[in-house]
This record gives sequence, structure tokens and C-alpha cells, in this order.
Amino acid sequence: MRYLILLSFLIYFISFLFYSIMFHSDMDRPEGVYLSKLNNKSYDLSFLSILKNNLLVVMLLLSGTLLLGSTTLVNLINSGISAARLVILAKACSLSLNKFLLLVLPHGIFEIPAIIIAGAAGFKIPYEIIRYLAGRKETILTKEDIKEYLTLALISIILIAIAAWIEANITSKIAKAMLNSTKGI
Repeated sequence: MRYLILLSFLIYFISFLFYSIMFHSDMDRPEGVYLSKLNNKSYDLSFLSILKNNLLVVMLLLSGTLLLGSTTLVNLINSGISAARLVILAKACSLSLNKFLLLVLPHGIFEIPAIIIAGAAGFKIPYEIIRYLAGRKETILTKEDIKEYLTLALISIILIAIAAWIEANITSKIAKAMLNSTKGI
């Protein structure tokens, strides 16, 4: 199981780094380009909306179980790229590191591990099938394999729910406080 978590982390982290390096020039764009995109959209930041969006990501990661890890791979890469784009956006908008961390860390410490754990779960069954086909196991799936998969899936869902609650109830208040403090300047 540790290897699958490491694999999931590496895919996420490498896609984050690759996108950050390849598209760092986006950081040089005027902040108005990004702010106008943000201002022209309305976002539902309710707990249920955030939970629904984040659960969709987890379900796509878990669907790799049925599709030999392909959707897991694609969605881990997409999640890493999304995180990199968030950093690029923060930099383009001249958001200080302290403010960025205040906005991301409270829910990110639950959300990112949830994504990585869901990725590991999405790879779990295909990994066991490959081990069986390679002659390293006597049976395709054991009760222990299924138990590990379900445990990883459940942990990721719980972490995503916690992250969604924090994002809706704490991160949004931090963001509003930051906006109100800059309006007075």
C-alpha cells in the first residue's frame, strides 16, 4: 500500500512541478487578466457545492479501479496541474505567501492527502491484478486487498468532507476578512 501512496504522490507532485516550470511565464501576465476571469464568474462556496465538486474528483480517482488505473492517472495529473495553476494565479495577483498559505493550508492539509489516498485506492485493484497476472499472487483479489481498497476510499472521502467543511466555513471567512482589510486601504 505504501508503494501505491508513493506512486500517487509522485504523479501529483511531478505534474505540479512540470506545469509550474513549463508555464511559469504565466506568472508574468498582468494580474488583471486573472482577476477579470475571477470577477466574471460566480462561485458557490457552500459546503455542499464544494463537497460535491471534491467528491467528483475522488470518485474519478477511484474509478481507476474499473479502468486499470487510467482515470486515476489522468485525474492525479489534472489535480497536480490545478494546484500549480492556483499557485501561478496567486503569484500573478501578487498575493503574498502568508495570505496564500492562510487561504490554502486550512483545507489543503486535508484535501491534498485525500486526493493522493484516493489515487492510491484507484491503483490498488489494477496493481493486484497485475501482480496476479505476473505470477506473484495465487488469487486475483483477497479479502485483505478489498479491505485495503475500501479503507483507502473511505479515508479519502472522510478527508474530502473535512476539507470541504473547512473551505466553506473557515477559508471563506479568511478570504472575506482579507478582502475587507484591503478595501479600507
